[in-house]
Amino acid sequence: MSNAYFETQTFLPSDLPLPPGEYEQCTFQDLDLSNTDLSGYKFADCTFLRCNLSMATVAQTAFREVQFKECKMLGLRFEDCNDLGFSIRLEACALQHTSFYGKKLKSTVFQHCQLQETDFANCDLSGSTFADCDLAGALFENTNLEKADFRTAAHYTIDPDQNRIKKARFSADGLAGLLGKYDIVVEG
Repeated sequence: MSNAYFETQTFLPSDLPLPPGEYEQCTFQDLDLSNTDLSGYKFADCTFLRCNLSMATVAQTAFREVQFKECKMLGLRFEDCNDLGFSIRLEACALQHTSFYGKKLKSTVFQHCQLQETDFANCDLSGSTFADCDLAGALFENTNLEKADFRTAAHYTIDPDQNRIKKARFSADGLAGLLGKYDIVVEG
């Protein structure tokens, strides 16, 4: 892989394909990167705006302080990314069938995201926020959710016996998502 380096540039559809390399403080706007091999690329302090990264290959891809806004990211396997400095923020993104298995996602912000069928097993999501997110079918198993904020999240199912939820925040409307395994009826 070449060692191309790009800094403070904006990339538009006419700039595709993206050359392999390092990108720092760059903006990627309206790009279709679906099914693209981004293995080994490095992104630091970058923003992806209205991009499609569905089914992209991200083996050892570095995402350090990267923001995704209004992106389509179906089926991504974030567990394959480089762990060093991994830090993302997601706003109004579609992440159905995406896997974060085993990732350290402390204090990650998920805002207005579609996270149906997303795998959060064995993750550290302590201090993370799921603001106005749809978590239908999302998998939480052996996940650290301490101090996580689910107050405005919907459709989650979290087993308190299988996850660490100390000081996590939930709304009264979300209690059914914590008690589902007991087959009880929670009425408002």
